[in-house]
Amino acid sequence: LGMVPLMRLEDGSLLSENAAILQYIAGRYPDAGLGARDDLERAKLQQWLCFIGTELHKALFIPLFEKALGEDAKQHARDKGKSRLAYLNNYLTCREFLLSRFTVADAYLYTVLNWSMATAVDLAPWPAVQSYFKRLQTRPSVAKAFKEELALYKAEQTRHQAA
Repeated sequence: LGMVPLMRLEDGSLLSENAAILQYIAGRYPDAGLGARDDLERAKLQQWLCFIGTELHKALFIPLFEKALGEDAKQHARDKGKSRLAYLNNYLTCREFLLSRFTVADAYLYTVLNWSMATAVDLAPWPAVQSYFKRLQTRPSVAKAFKEELALYKAEQTRHQAA
């Protein structure tokens, strides 16, 4: 899984890595309120982007998508993921978002948690995480993005089946 997220910028250069791309987008559209408003919030946003990227995206979900890994390795990822999800659950208890409002970190976390459906990661043991995920599904922007992404995914699946 050597895929790296890339974004081509207006000058033709490339920007890579989720955390950098998400913060760049938030900075380009400040009126959307998706980024940090001060230094402390910037640090907390970076903290959550790193946690999502390393502890959930790479450590939990990527191994579960890897076809070459055996069930023992996948179970090991699930077992290690429990402590990460418990940490997230504890943090989200009595909170609506990762920061004081919806940010790019919430958008990224929603995307990663959405992979629980494809990987059979049950969020039920973590009720605050499950509630957060369901709550974000009702946001119009998230629902729209999910619908568009699902259509692209289905088209890609059809293309692979035809090849």
